[in-house]
Amino acid sequence: MIARNRVAFPLASAFALLATPLSAAPDRAPMSADDLVTMPRLGAPSVDRAGRMAVYTVTETDPDSYQRKGVLHMRLLDAMDMAPVRLDLEGSDAQFGDDGWLYYLADDTDAGDDSTSQVWRAQIAVDGSVSQAMQVTKLPRAVNGFAVSKDGKRLAVFVEIARDCASLDCDDSTKPYAPGPGTGRLYQGDGGFVRHWDHWETPGTYNRVFALELENGKASGAGVAVDGPKGAGGPSGDTPTMPYGGNEDFAFAPDSKGAWFVAREADAQEPFSTNLDIWWTDLSGSAPVNVTKANEAMDMLPAPSPDGRYLAYVAMERPTYEADRQVIMLRDLKTGVARALTGDFDRSFGSLAWTPDSRWIVATAQDVLDTPAFRVDPRSGKVERLDLMAGNEAHIANLVPLPGGNLVFTRDSIGAPAELYLSRHWDQAKPLSDVATSRMGSLAPVVVQRFNFIGANGDTVWGQITKPEGVTGKLPAILYVHGGPQGTFNDSWSSRWNPRVVASQGYAVISVDFHGSTGYGQAFTDAINKDWGGKPLEDLQKGLAHALSLDQQIDGDQACAMGASYGGYMMNWIAGQWPDRFKCLVQHDGVFDARAMAYETEELWFDIWEHGGKKYYEDPAAYEQWNPVNHVDKWQTPMLVITGEKDFRIPYTQGIASFTALQMRGIPSQLLVFPDENHWVLKPKNSLQWHQTVFDWLGKWLKPAE
Repeated sequence: MIARNRVAFPLASAFALLATPLSAAPDRAPMSADDLVTMPRLGAPSVDRAGRMAVYTVTETDPDSYQRKGVLHMRLLDAMDMAPVRLDLEGSDAQFGDDGWLYYLADDTDAGDDSTSQVWRAQIAVDGSVSQAMQVTKLPRAVNGFAVSKDGKRLAVFVEIARDCASLDCDDSTKPYAPGPGTGRLYQGDGGFVRHWDHWETPGTYNRVFALELENGKASGAGVAVDGPKGAGGPSGDTPTMPYGGNEDFAFAPDSKGAWFVAREADAQEPFSTNLDIWWTDLSGSAPVNVTKANEAMDMLPAPSPDGRYLAYVAMERPTYEADRQVIMLRDLKTGVARALTGDFDRSFGSLAWTPDSRWIVATAQDVLDTPAFRVDPRSGKVERLDLMAGNEAHIANLVPLPGGNLVFTRDSIGAPAELYLSRHWDQAKPLSDVATSRMGSLAPVVVQRFNFIGANGDTVWGQITKPEGVTGKLPAILYVHGGPQGTFNDSWSSRWNPRVVASQGYAVISVDFHGSTGYGQAFTDAINKDWGGKPLEDLQKGLAHALSLDQQIDGDQACAMGASYGGYMMNWIAGQWPDRFKCLVQHDGVFDARAMAYETEELWFDIWEHGGKKYYEDPAAYEQWNPVNHVDKWQTPMLVITGEKDFRIPYTQGIASFTALQMRGIPSQLLVFPDENHWVLKPKNSLQWHQTVFDWLGKWLKPAE
């Protein structure tokens, strides 16, 4: 059994950001919910073709109004003693084109109250001065994302538009699903989603990509639809995919003569299907070609090699399983033959990037409690874990490979939000930014201890303890249960479920990556299937006991548990299966009744797979075996229930039902409902209210350390 301690304190940088010694921690204020909500947030970097400067977005939150805006920053990569420059540009999604211009999204300044997001470009000098800023697109609809071709002659824009529209100047204002004369929406049974994630669908309208001509900084023409004419063989569905897709769903070919994009057919099978495919378009307007048609599971993250020889992407093997292992595939663009490159490597890759010389693929994958970068040899498939950080790798993302084995990337951890880093010659990296480091350094630190123990089935299970550093006296325990369920509470920063901000209120936060978690091999992830309330609960019970045995400062008699999504389900399950263990529970967007969930959720493939591949009416016992509603008669623990009315993944009626059960049994309870939030709480003031309510609830039942 292993235990590792470290103080979750931002790394020292080239700017000597952390002059305050650790011994001064008692003089520093604990991190508050307001700190979390208003902390600046780093976006993904883009590096110019010369490899001299990186530009990135920092999202700023006004501490009084809580309004947010994106501001672009520039950092020279060949002058480590120079601080980043805050550019005189507001916007997002900044991308350098090979033509030397910086392209970005910003509002159409001439549209007044009807302003929509459009593509702009500007020249950025090495001193951070901005010149020649100009609007590139002026479309009658919002641009939600974009990409610039390598030759600088085409601009791909991501817009929401009817599939019937062959060009961007199409009038799609008439909605066939709203026949009138009333306000009712009429949906057909042979369509796709009726509602998805947090919005009701508009049948026949999707995210789509159009390629525009780009000349002298202006986009022209009505655009070429990459999905081709409707009914000609191309997909009718979303690109980027919904609800999480982005720029990674589209890639121009290195010679700019075509592009790859990801889409899933939005037909009657859409709610049952994970069959994302990668399509090739020659940008002529003709029907695209499905290059992954043979695989009925997920194919995504198209990444062509810079020399144009290969297309790398990730693929899953099992249809309808959204948490299957993502294997890096390599398609020879000359022969059309695709092969599994990392089939023997038992980790799931979440991002791909080629080095400029096409020699290596640099990718990220969860590995135990870290998300490190790996270097993959496209010739042999050999995978090498990179050591880019002193100490734990924590969470590495947004990789930008540069010539000579250099890498720009972001790194965050439980201790601190993301900052930008530069690694030279595959060596350990140095920090480039100070987006939040100085501010975090002014707050009292926490200490994070990694541990493992023998869990269910005799398997090794990992967890972490996060608590205030330098605090004396007993600390109440918070058992922190992640969602997914195929997810993780690994060493990473979260703007929502954040162990540091909870621990800073005077608690020891204990998280356990139970069976079903990701980063431990596919068999461990698969182990939760048809076993939602079995092995995971055993792991949580053993993990909590082990953490208490490791750290005598934690008061196991003063303990609450909290979780969202699957973690919320586990709160409902704990209420009936472990009813006398906790002083209180916090249940956010959790399943209460598996039978109702089977007919209420929208991505039906997920619920069906988790219960053995059968619909509820085909195998009711599989759903009822781990159904919390069947054990309400044993509930006794006070519970705070939180839900969002726009949550269509686990509809808010599940939370209402859970709260009603608590009322029926006379158990102390509260219900917090957000009318304008989905499965997540994203708006600044709502996030602040969420944390204040949760902290008040914990404080009511637990006594934090003085």
